[in-house]
Amino acid sequence: MIDVTLESVSKRFPRAGDTAAVDDVDLRIGAGEFFTLLGPSGCGKTTTLRMVAGFYFPSSGRIRFGTEDVTNRPPNKRDTGMVFQNYALFPHLSVAQNVAYGLKIRKVGRAEAKRRIDEALGQVHLAGYGDRRIDQLSGGQQQRVALARALVIRPRTLLLDEPLSNLDAKLREETRVEIRRIQKESGTTALYVTHDQAEAMAMSDRIAVMESGRVRQVGTPQEIYHRPATSFVARFIGRSNVLSLPVVTAGPERVTVALPGGWEVPVAAPAEHGLREGGTALVSVRPEHITLGSATDEGALPGRVTELEFTGMATNLLVDVAGEPVQVAAIDVPAGLAVGDQVGLRLPPERMWVVGA
Repeated sequence: MIDVTLESVSKRFPRAGDTAAVDDVDLRIGAGEFFTLLGPSGCGKTTTLRMVAGFYFPSSGRIRFGTEDVTNRPPNKRDTGMVFQNYALFPHLSVAQNVAYGLKIRKVGRAEAKRRIDEALGQVHLAGYGDRRIDQLSGGQQQRVALARALVIRPRTLLLDEPLSNLDAKLREETRVEIRRIQKESGTTALYVTHDQAEAMAMSDRIAVMESGRVRQVGTPQEIYHRPATSFVARFIGRSNVLSLPVVTAGPERVTVALPGGWEVPVAAPAEHGLREGGTALVSVRPEHITLGSATDEGALPGRVTELEFTGMATNLLVDVAGEPVQVAAIDVPAGLAVGDQVGLRLPPERMWVVGA
């Protein structure tokens, strides 16, 4: 196990002019940690992974494995295992031959190589599949062969670039459990790239959310979900209402904001929020934390249903509250509720959080 550190790492490509694909990223991935880079397409997450792998060199900054500076070291000198989005398997080779590829390059002896191949295939639940052709395997099995090939060399760092994106929804869920199990059993430090929020939340020890080449927040899945740093993070991780509300009073870690209709509620805020009385706060509240009731309930915000969608687990509503669209995910809704009906919403102060722009 080894930790991975990125110090002020940036990457600019000549064809992109002055725009940085990755801009001044600082990260430390702990030894044995499963760390995920999460963000939309084009945010810089894959470029960051490729710099850690050595496929790209940073335009500036440093990358360290433990105390070793690997910034300008080629990929074959970094001792990393890589799992690609398209698996990058050799169709003309058997499963065992694919897994053996990295061992052959490292000139591992035949007996030791066979032992390690069998061990790696056992890890990914493909024992006995060594003689099969790649085209005889399902997509999920091919993905596991790619994982075995990365693990068999016993890398210091395991790098995974959206490895589940080509699988169907059910298989993705099953395979992410297997990847997490294997990583924990092997103890390998893992850096994972995905745009799928649910995938990142389910698998990661910590997550770095990226936008436009920058890291907007680093934290555990719970921290990022319940205490998003910015409005982008709040909206990107799951669903969230980000309301612009007047500030009535402002303390060091809590501000009082005015809700539509005149209700005033205290809301938790980061210590460095910088808000002042008379200003405007951006406040995040998740749809599932809002209680749906009658428009006449005391303390409820009256609104009109503009959209209604039954999803099975919940009913998703969009409610117009004084011109502000508010998303609600309700488990129980009144029988016969329809678009155009008046409802009342209760926003729990303990579930509200001030975010940055």
